[in-house]
Amino acid sequence: MPKPSQSTTSANAMRHDMVWSRSEKAVARRVFDAVLKRELQEVMQEAKQRASRIGEASDLWELEQFLTRRRKEIDRKYDSRSPHLTRVFGTLLQEGRLMEEELRGLREDKLASIRSCARFLSESNAA
Repeated sequence: MPKPSQSTTSANAMRHDMVWSRSEKAVARRVFDAVLKRELQEVMQEAKQRASRIGEASDLWELEQFLTRRRKEIDRKYDSRSPHLTRVFGTLLQEGRLMEEELRGLREDKLASIRSCARFLSESNAA
């Protein structure tokens, strides 16, 4: 297995060693909760639409599969622990679920890390 480059390990160490001020934690919590709420609203709307089209038992199980898949995706994506927030926000930024303006109040080191994560994910998805 190849060794991570020094820049990769430095970036990972920096991301995990970031200190979040009280005001940054408040901004992060507000943004995190708002984006999660928006995504859950989308899931509920989709579930209601699918439920209204249930005509057979197989449709019911398709709805259950949809909800289970989305719950697992959301549970994996949303981790509010501080060491994971830059990755979470980077993912949400890359997905278009979060606008950078919503992160106003975070210091530049956090914003740079979030942008970097979003850029990496965009490049990975394009490959």
